[in-house]
Amino acid sequence: MALVVQKYGGSSVSDARSIKRVAKRIAEAKRAGNDVVVVVSAMGDTTDELLELADEISPKPPQREMDILLTAGERISMSLLAMAIDKLGVKAKSFTGQQAGLLTDAVHGKARIVDVVPHRIRQTLSKGQVAIVAGFQGVSTSNDVTTLGRGGSDTTAVALAAGLDADVCEIYTDVDGIFSADPRIVPGARKIDKVTYEEMLELAASGAKVLALRAVEYARRYDVPVHVRSSFSGKTGTLVTGTHGDLIDPNASTGDQEEAMEDPIISGVAHDSSEAKITVVGVPDTLGQAARIFEVVAGAGANIDMIVQNVSVAATGRTDISFTLPHGDVRSTVAALNAVKSELKFDELQIDDEIGKVSLVGAGMKSHPGISARLFGALRDAGINIEMISTSEIRISVVTRADSLDDAVRAIHTAFGLDSSEGEAVVYAGTGR
Repeated sequence: MALVVQKYGGSSVSDARSIKRVAKRIAEAKRAGNDVVVVVSAMGDTTDELLELADEISPKPPQREMDILLTAGERISMSLLAMAIDKLGVKAKSFTGQQAGLLTDAVHGKARIVDVVPHRIRQTLSKGQVAIVAGFQGVSTSNDVTTLGRGGSDTTAVALAAGLDADVCEIYTDVDGIFSADPRIVPGARKIDKVTYEEMLELAASGAKVLALRAVEYARRYDVPVHVRSSFSGKTGTLVTGTHGDLIDPNASTGDQEEAMEDPIISGVAHDSSEAKITVVGVPDTLGQAARIFEVVAGAGANIDMIVQNVSVAATGRTDISFTLPHGDVRSTVAALNAVKSELKFDELQIDDEIGKVSLVGAGMKSHPGISARLFGALRDAGINIEMISTSEIRISVVTRADSLDDAVRAIHTAFGLDSSEGEAVVYAGTGR
């Protein structure tokens, strides 16, 4: 018997027919002798519809009330799914995030989990029942309902898996696993069988949406094996765990293992079109100026991604500092910087919301020369200009024009031999999530 935590995204429970299909899969897992905990997202576009409804009522609603409103979507899904499972002859009980013991801080809209106390879930499992938990939500230390922000249901699932010491956390979506690129842009992308936490962190942070960044962080911290697979097929998906040493097949021959260990390991290409670029023009190149700028940016609550500072112009003693951030953080960041313009003595702010980021990720980069040259050469040959560059030990990211982003993804994917020979990938529900 295994303890399995399963998470189903919105595309997997988009309507009554889909919910019945998911219920059948859950019932089969239970009848196979497993203890099963299920985390479920809101149906289809329910969250977007609730956001639109709130916007019709108030352009700036209280965050506390927004959290109460948005958690309704997952509660609908959990109760309907429990009904569908019960109809199949398997007992199931649904729980809100609060009832499931997901304790968070008090930051509405993007709360962080501070503890998991799953007493009621354990009691349910001990009675031989399936526990259905509403994803994306918890309760703060002040007893207010909170939401976890983007990818919150993934994070809920991994947190519960860690709190319950589950054998595996299965993330069900509408693709057959994690691919070497978004199959909606690169139909010939290949499925990755196994990937490390570190590589998945870089892919998620670089725009790969199949698994939420915070969920991967949580999985790595608590060593939770994550299996990403499709709820629309029975295929084996992608295992996210450990290091590459842990991922080598112990039944493979010594020669195969050595070949696998020595090959350049490039996991995939991720892209992100959700960022904008702000350039602070004419900044005095003096001690502490950059620190002050980013203190102001941090105070505005912006999440900074890439940063580039130009060489100071000798004649003026001034420089330009550019950084990228989510589109949603631009307005507050610009307002915060303009409020201290006289103090910082910069000339102006330039906002560019027509950029895209493409990233190549792979553990083999740090030990194989020529990766950067091949990436930049592929973009050159495709006629794509690079505006910013950022690197880590296992990632190279570049900023291009937004209208060149898809071409950049395809060019890099082909240049590194990532195209599949097994036909086109399938996105069952059309969202890749």
